[in-house]
Amino acid sequence: MSKVVLDVAMSLDGFTTGPNVRQDEPMGDGGERLHEWMWKAGNGADSEVDVSFSPTNAIVGAAIIGRHTFDLGVGSWGGTPWPGVPTFVVTHRTREDLLGDNGGTFAFDGLSAAARRARDAAGDKDVLVLGAHVAGQLLRAGLLDEVRIHLVPLLLGKGTPLFAGEQADLIPEGKPVAGSVTHLRYRVAKP
Repeated sequence: MSKVVLDVAMSLDGFTTGPNVRQDEPMGDGGERLHEWMWKAGNGADSEVDVSFSPTNAIVGAAIIGRHTFDLGVGSWGGTPWPGVPTFVVTHRTREDLLGDNGGTFAFDGLSAAARRARDAAGDKDVLVLGAHVAGQLLRAGLLDEVRIHLVPLLLGKGTPLFAGEQADLIPEGKPVAGSVTHLRYRVAKP
């Protein structure tokens, strides 16, 4: 059965984007630095560890994103975040499905319906969540199963905080693994 998983790079001061998120800088000022560890494959032992934690098409069966993330990302992705993978956009402004240039379909729905549809579409693969705000909504609704954090040794000072104001019990799944960033994995405790 699929799990709804937030897999996110976060700065040491708790931000998932830099400040001033906008169309020409969808990760905010300096926010792209949060993902540099993913692109350093083949550059030493740390990069080999890091690459093993980067989500791939092999584990992603569907994605859930917020409308803001869709608006910012669709142009640069050239379609869905993972080619050919159905992506469910959580929004109050629904519309007809949109076929991305890379073979994936965007479907627009409310939170609960998007999570249900994404689980159905994912089969036995994971449903990955993109966006701190929609992740917080899923956590609050009891629909988030797992949190994977890639803790980047970087202080952004400002940006989009992860789980701002939300409360939950997280149960460690394995020990932290250090590469050029520290990889953490938690199961979300269900009430």
